[in-house]
Amino acid sequence: MCDTMQNSIEIIFDILYLISVITMGVIMIMKSEGRNQIKLFGIMAVVLGVGDAFHLVPRVYALSTDGLANHYESLGFGTFVASISMTIFYVILYHIAQKRYDLKDKRITFLVYFLAVARILLCLFPANEWLSPTPSLAWGIYRNIPFLILGILIIILFFRETKRTNDQPLKWMWLAILLSFGFYIPVVVWAGKIPALGVLMIPKTLAYVWIVAMGLKAMNKDASGKE
Repeated sequence: MCDTMQNSIEIIFDILYLISVITMGVIMIMKSEGRNQIKLFGIMAVVLGVGDAFHLVPRVYALSTDGLANHYESLGFGTFVASISMTIFYVILYHIAQKRYDLKDKRITFLVYFLAVARILLCLFPANEWLSPTPSLAWGIYRNIPFLILGILIIILFFRETKRTNDQPLKWMWLAILLSFGFYIPVVVWAGKIPALGVLMIPKTLAYVWIVAMGLKAMNKDASGKE
């Protein structure tokens, strides 16, 4: 009964998460009214939701039927797609910062794309064993090294620029990103040995909802936009 209740709670959480981020994304796209950075926020949210759906929809189905162990291939493929979509998510978030704060340093742009491409290429290596019931832990770490560096770079950018410009709608963007990585990394490194750490994916997911919600707040409070 306890497992059934836990599965039901996760199913409801996953469905609400996907509906929430995709809905917020569509709202921002439809109401961007020529504000490119708000439109980018919307596209970013849709990329996040659709990418995560490749993993969460099979997960919801597995939890509703015969269990996760019987669907490791679809779950592994979903994780692969989500890994790439999450990389694209952060590239879009960088471009939002670039537009909003008028960032012109081409070296930072190059570094963002270098790290993103490195992450995606590492995800493509067969050694990741995405479709295996026991994917490679080592490659799970390798592919997340450039992803972590990318995250740190964007955390620093938002921390610095929101302070400099007193940007209230995105004031805590840096913290939301920091929390998302703070909850994510222990799962990557230790969840294989300590399965209970998987629960950290819930606050990690909530951190992403917070990121998207800040975009919605920016749309409502920053009517003029910053192109």
